[in-house]
Amino acid sequence: MKKRLALFAVALGAVLASTAQVVMDVNTKKLGAPIQSTMYGIFFEDINYAADGGLYAELVKNRSFEFPQHLMGWQTFGCVELKDDGPFQRCPHYVELSDPGHRDRRTGLVNEGFFGIGVKSGQQYRFSVWAKAPKGKGAIRVQLIQENSMDEKQEFAEQKLDITSADWQKYTVVLTSKKTLKHAKLRVFLQSQNSVCLEHVSLFPTDTYKNRANGMRRDLAQALEDLHPGIFRFPGGCIVEGTDLETRYQWKNSVGPVENRPLNQNRWEHTFDYRYYPDYYQSYGLGFFEFFQLSEDIGAEPLPVISCGLSCQFQNPDPTKPGVHQPLDDLDSYIQDALDLVEFANGDVNTKWGKVRADMGHPEPFNLKFLGVGNEQWDYDEKHGGYGPVFTQRLKKFSDALRAKYPTLKLIGTTGPNSEGWDFDLLQPRMKELKVDLYDEHYYRDEQWFLSHGLRYDSYDRKGPKVFAGEYACHGKGKKWNHYEAAILEAAHMTGFERNADIVHMTTPAPLFAHVDGWQWRPDQIWYDQTQMFKTVSYYVQQLYATNKGTNVLSLTTQQQKGKKSVAVPVANQEGQQGLFASAAYDKDAAEVIVKVVNTSKQPQPITLQLKDLAGATTAKTITLSHNGLDDENSIQRPELITPKQGIVSVEAGKKQSVISDQLPAMSFRIYRIKK
Repeated sequence: MKKRLALFAVALGAVLASTAQVVMDVNTKKLGAPIQSTMYGIFFEDINYAADGGLYAELVKNRSFEFPQHLMGWQTFGCVELKDDGPFQRCPHYVELSDPGHRDRRTGLVNEGFFGIGVKSGQQYRFSVWAKAPKGKGAIRVQLIQENSMDEKQEFAEQKLDITSADWQKYTVVLTSKKTLKHAKLRVFLQSQNSVCLEHVSLFPTDTYKNRANGMRRDLAQALEDLHPGIFRFPGGCIVEGTDLETRYQWKNSVGPVENRPLNQNRWEHTFDYRYYPDYYQSYGLGFFEFFQLSEDIGAEPLPVISCGLSCQFQNPDPTKPGVHQPLDDLDSYIQDALDLVEFANGDVNTKWGKVRADMGHPEPFNLKFLGVGNEQWDYDEKHGGYGPVFTQRLKKFSDALRAKYPTLKLIGTTGPNSEGWDFDLLQPRMKELKVDLYDEHYYRDEQWFLSHGLRYDSYDRKGPKVFAGEYACHGKGKKWNHYEAAILEAAHMTGFERNADIVHMTTPAPLFAHVDGWQWRPDQIWYDQTQMFKTVSYYVQQLYATNKGTNVLSLTTQQQKGKKSVAVPVANQEGQQGLFASAAYDKDAAEVIVKVVNTSKQPQPITLQLKDLAGATTAKTITLSHNGLDDENSIQRPELITPKQGIVSVEAGKKQSVISDQLPAMSFRIYRIKK
């Protein structure tokens, strides 16, 4: 045993000896560019059942019977008739429950929810329905049931509800669950000989985020707040565009009474036939009012994105075909929608759309400052389709109209779906020509890309528009999931955001949410089922950056030999830096220096931080993400397998500088906070 320990010690010593110590110089005296409050944020798209079945707390699927297959999600029995002359113009369908003709027969319906209805023991659930009894009175029984229960009864919560009018009225009753289940169902029995008509059948937990009736699922919304985001981009990427113009996201359909918001086909319903969900639609229950309100609740600036009159170009290779593009000379209604959106967000209560907002319960403006036009649109050159500037021509029309009426509004364009290539090279200079305030870059790349692009923004034009990294994630080559290694490489890439805060003003990884039973795309930040959720390591990376952001960039460099000279260079996995990435910032509010270092090497790395013009510090607080299994990930079963850990390191205090000597674990991310 002693011999083996001795051999191990020799081997470890050889490894450490072969690893040269990287010395990093941090200039703590001279403050660099301010770090924008919007630097780290979140991007919401209704993919992976992120809205209905996810963040939006509604538990009933197809609550208004408006799916193309009108009873999808429902099981009916007895005498149930579907009708289409209901009280809500844009959601006209409802069901009539009638007497089955015998006391031992039943009429009613059962809803399966989104992969089951999740309930928790002791919690209350608000059932609501618009109903009428044609003969003036009737009754229903409302139940939460476990169909495969071995108990004497299937139901474990029940209330009777009297319908007291021949006119449509809203009725509400509260059910208290006696069980915790992921796959409960909602059952409604007709409880009278008189028939009853039901429309907009809804079930919400009473314990929603901020306790709102049309609210968000508390644990998921709280996870967003805990990210401390500076910007909130919504309602999505590709769903903004739609498979065709008819199915694009139309914000005006998503406001007003929820009962009268029309169903929309989700662009992601048909996309992946190998992960196909035929019941994936948008109820618009989570609409633009709720998005703005959620932005306010979590302390983020709202960033809505609107259609520019082009449907998804991935799905429509010819963007000039009828139905997938709005002609340039007929964009007025689209542009008016954009102008009206700003009025909805910021207008006085006496304006048309400001009044709509006020009537929904928010008379104060939402103070919208940013607006994105188009998602992943692009232009074509002669070698790639020859369709010309199909996007930028439209963007200019929107820009002219919006700047004329709202000159302080910051407009965001796009450089398409790629981080480089002909389309990116074509669009980037056009964004400068159009004088957009920011342009939105998207990139989903493998490990090698993230390891080799640490200096991506160091050479960007400082006189052009600012950068919004609006969608990005490390997609492991051959392993597209939330594994630990991908999160560490995202952390490494983000040091480049911070170092270049003068040009990079916003960043949001993507996607945000995924249901464990209904996902189509990964990796994602937050996963959940019907009753539980967990945060991925990528989530913790984002949280660590947002909560240790600082107010100003500090110069962090190391010496590199170039010919006969030694020059100061950034730490971004350059030659001799052994897989290290680093950045530094100063927090004026806390009077602290914040240093972030990521070791992407598969072995431990000794480092030295020389904190120039910082004297007197004896310790530094640390937060570390470290783990041995690179393919490991958090899960419903092990939600906290990998989490940040706090610690302290010693600081060697000098008269003109302080020094930290430390060793970073292999594949780790560590933050140092030193009081100045």
